[in-house]
Amino acid sequence: MRWEGRRQSSNVEDRRGLPMGGIAGGGLLVLAVIAWALFTGQDPSSLLQQLPQAPSSEEAGQAVDPAQEPLREFVGVVLADTEDVWGELFPSSFSRPYESPRLVLFTGGVDSACGLASSAAGPFYCPSDRKAYLDLDFFSQLASELNAPGDFAMAYVIAHEIGHHVQNLVGVSDEVERAGHFGQEQGQESSVRLELQADYLAGVWAHHAQRTLGTLESGDVEEALAAANAIGDDTLQKRSQGYVVPDSFTHGTSQQRLRWFQRGLQTGDVAGMRELFELPYEKL
Repeated sequence: MRWEGRRQSSNVEDRRGLPMGGIAGGGLLVLAVIAWALFTGQDPSSLLQQLPQAPSSEEAGQAVDPAQEPLREFVGVVLADTEDVWGELFPSSFSRPYESPRLVLFTGGVDSACGLASSAAGPFYCPSDRKAYLDLDFFSQLASELNAPGDFAMAYVIAHEIGHHVQNLVGVSDEVERAGHFGQEQGQESSVRLELQADYLAGVWAHHAQRTLGTLESGDVEEALAAANAIGDDTLQKRSQGYVVPDSFTHGTSQQRLRWFQRGLQTGDVAGMRELFELPYEKL
């Protein structure tokens, strides 16, 4: 994937080096101090001055591994690509402009509008604050532990999370959340459909990035396919516990993830995303 020297998105929010990725506990402490001051009749400003100050961005940056900076730039370039492609597709596909999300980089753990999350959970998207969250160490895990190295394998991961943002903007995420209230089985199946649809949308992005921006190079598609294969529910369960429990799937099998990413890549058809919720579950 050719990315050096390309435009980087301004929507990357870097919380690396901050405790728990910028956890909001400091804000809660401030509220507690103000409440206590009001209760005791003290001046809250004098108490607030005694609180430890948050580290400056310069101080926080000292904890950031400089070897990760090329990855940070890469993320900015891929995010910019998604902005360009979805910015072009949204008016014709959904009769509305595209609203770009922010992508938060963190280390170890992070606080989002969806709650606290550890890096062990992997990259995720939070519909409540319209932000994608990513610990750059996941890319090392993808290459070394899951045997899915390469620039486009990493780009696929980012594009999948942006696919969730697209779903959120057009109301699919809300529909799936409502479905989860009708029973565990229906909620589990809807979760798989949602994840496979995000894979499809990642493929749609790759299709148009290749056509309009010339992003892809020889071997890129294979890298993305390897990543999709590596993070299927069945593959991950076999690696971690030695057996598969289909009823616990939340993202789909490796074969399903490969199939839907490839379909989006081949067609580039945004409307094809609807098929994920029209097909019988056993035919996904």
